[in-house]
Amino acid sequence: MADAFVYDAVRTPFGRYAGALAGARPDDLGALVVRETLRRAPELDPGRIDEIIFGCANQAGEDNRNVGRMVGLLAGVPTTVPATTLNRLCGSSLDAAIVGSRQIEVGEADVLIIGGVESMSRAPWVLPKTERAYPAGGLELASTTLGWRLVNKLMPPEWTVSLGEATEQLRERSGITRERQDKFAARSHRLAEAAWSSGFYADQVVAVPGVALERDECIRPETTAERLAGLKPSFRPADTGTVTAGNSSPLNDGASAALIGSERAAELTGLAPIARIAGRGAAGIDPQFFGFAPVEAANQALARAGIAWPDIDAVELNEAFAAQSLACTDAWGVDPEIVNPHGGALAIGHPLGASGGRILGTLARSLQASGGRWGVAAVCIGVGQGLAVVLENVG
Repeated sequence: MADAFVYDAVRTPFGRYAGALAGARPDDLGALVVRETLRRAPELDPGRIDEIIFGCANQAGEDNRNVGRMVGLLAGVPTTVPATTLNRLCGSSLDAAIVGSRQIEVGEADVLIIGGVESMSRAPWVLPKTERAYPAGGLELASTTLGWRLVNKLMPPEWTVSLGEATEQLRERSGITRERQDKFAARSHRLAEAAWSSGFYADQVVAVPGVALERDECIRPETTAERLAGLKPSFRPADTGTVTAGNSSPLNDGASAALIGSERAAELTGLAPIARIAGRGAAGIDPQFFGFAPVEAANQALARAGIAWPDIDAVELNEAFAAQSLACTDAWGVDPEIVNPHGGALAIGHPLGASGGRILGTLARSLQASGGRWGVAAVCIGVGQGLAVVLENVG
């Protein structure tokens, strides 16, 4: 079996819902990060790319009909380079890395571009078709931005609660207080601002042409736990709810990409590898406890890498909600200081299909900067799944 490596990673700034990137089509955002990936590897013949694998969660609007292929065509990659689109909701672009790394390890590919894209601003409303001709009643539009829609009536109702209500149930089960959630969220903003100010993200983010957005749009450096404590719960009454807009990830637009390849890819690209993909894990759980699924996924990935939690130097956990992030880190028993040291999705944003690529790239660069050897990238996924990847620093 060959080894699979991360050679580079890049993303757009993440824009807020209806914000700076709302005017950009998702396929254009995806094409941008692919073009930037190629620009950063000038020795790579684009025709030598074995495949483009892109993730996207919604795929109901301009991101429909295999957006991975559309991204490649718009980026100017030769038409001979095949492409596919994966949908594992919030884990889509991390799944792209997992699928791509398997192709490399079995010798089917040397160079792949993986990534993901989401425009939650531009996700359309959809109207279901009628069950019979000439209905007398009306039909209700469904938003495709986030969450369950057009739900099958055979689904148990406890599975189809909102993501926020599901998180309330998880924090009750895990004993996560409102105070801890707000402190965790404030930390995310503080660390994201510090990372941008120190230049950590400077080489990881490419600006979107024609858009005046240099940094992730949702970061609020003035945020404090005390300010967050004043927000009303979003999914339950004030006397029983703890999950708020402040300790939940926002709705966002953005794209990410990574260049992954075999050892031979160093010759083909002129780049040195940053990290080795050493382990992978996927786990399922009852849908209402989706936020806890990264626990088992990461444990699987560690076992397959042949290491354990005490070996880990850095963790990038996608912060869908503060409560679910805390539930996972508590279960792992890791030092909280090594989790998302450069901020997380609560501040940076969570454009569903792009987030896995972001945390993978951030983890690789974090290990490279710190000199740490082992890291875990993990993400929870709606409808009860989790994914994780273990990276070994080789930079």
